[in-house]
Amino acid sequence: MKLKSLLLANAVLLGCMASQAHAEDEAQLIKKGEYLSRLGDCMACHSLSGKPDYSGGLAIESNLGTIYSTNITPDKEHGIGNYSEQQFSDAVRKGVLPDGSRLYPAMPYPDYAKISDEDMHALYVYFMKGVKPSAEQPPETSLSFPFSQRWGMRFWNWAFTSDKPFQPIGGASEEINRGAYIVESLGHCGSCHTPRGLGMNEKALDSGDAKFLAGGSLNNWDVPSLRGLPRWSEQEIVDYLQTGRNDKAAVGGEMKSVIEHSSSHMTDADLKAVAAYLKFLGGNPPLQAYNVQAQQQTEAKLTAAKNLSEGERLYIDNCGACHFVTGKGAPGIFPELDQATIVNAKDPTGLIHTILEGAQQPSTEKAPSTLAMPGFGKRLSDDEVAQLATFIRQGWSNNAPAVSKDQVADVRKSLKHEEK
Repeated sequence: MKLKSLLLANAVLLGCMASQAHAEDEAQLIKKGEYLSRLGDCMACHSLSGKPDYSGGLAIESNLGTIYSTNITPDKEHGIGNYSEQQFSDAVRKGVLPDGSRLYPAMPYPDYAKISDEDMHALYVYFMKGVKPSAEQPPETSLSFPFSQRWGMRFWNWAFTSDKPFQPIGGASEEINRGAYIVESLGHCGSCHTPRGLGMNEKALDSGDAKFLAGGSLNNWDVPSLRGLPRWSEQEIVDYLQTGRNDKAAVGGEMKSVIEHSSSHMTDADLKAVAAYLKFLGGNPPLQAYNVQAQQQTEAKLTAAKNLSEGERLYIDNCGACHFVTGKGAPGIFPELDQATIVNAKDPTGLIHTILEGAQQPSTEKAPSTLAMPGFGKRLSDDEVAQLATFIRQGWSNNAPAVSKDQVADVRKSLKHEEK
């Protein structure tokens, strides 16, 4: 009898230990999945301010029309609570829902296709057991014909996606390959920074093609190439991704939400890996040779403040206090204008947008202060903004085309439309 009781007690103890070990393993998986969801920037697209996390409803403007993000909480009626792990994987990596319908590639499944099975499992556990269910029902995406025919995405996927898993770069270091995996899969950097083809497809999906991360356009903003980033050191890349600022630049546009919801939550090791990979890519020459004489001429004229053009006067009155007569700003606080990508972009929309609306850097763990640039749309006319932007694009060592008041008027109209 005593032996039987002892065996029973041992069985109970072993069962408790196994249960505790399972709970610990699950807790670790949830923690890992939460981190991976940050790498994938799921929060930025599937969450709205004032609504439960991952409950969807974000309006994503595309060339096809407005696409609304879905509820990806484990709610069984409005979310993904009934998905099996295979169905979850198919949605994330293939853009195919359990009922066979197809997602639009506003969901970056062409890049997510490279997520490893191990990481996919951790993501599934996190979304099913680490996210609070929400009964929020986002608006339905309703595009005009023929884009409303989701079955057509089957042919788009056949033509423009790949089920090939991530391929490490032969001869590259473990750190570079870690960065490559993050950038090419979960980070889906190519969805914005790789040029698009006629089918609105990414022209390349990995570093084996020189078009990968070679720059593109998003909502009329020029998106810079990330290949090599010759003006930035690896540490400056890390600083930018971690805080939204470095000694040369400050975040703006769509990249702000990437910093806020994704890259600022990455480990130092992963950020360094991403930086090492981007520098490894190379193949992107500087914007232009730095023209010391032109820089000095602009600085001297602004300092003397005599015989100024209208653009130069507007700069001193509105911009000089922060960006200074040198156009160099203040390292880590106010970004450089001399040789800045947004200033020298072929399309000046980003610069015009920033002058009209201003900008605000996100608050991150490593840089909690939110530095803001005021918008000048209410105090400057279209012609004044055009002259100011033209001076900035042609002052110091910058060498970009002039801006017209019609271009400013178009951006101003688009901003009013967004407000509605």
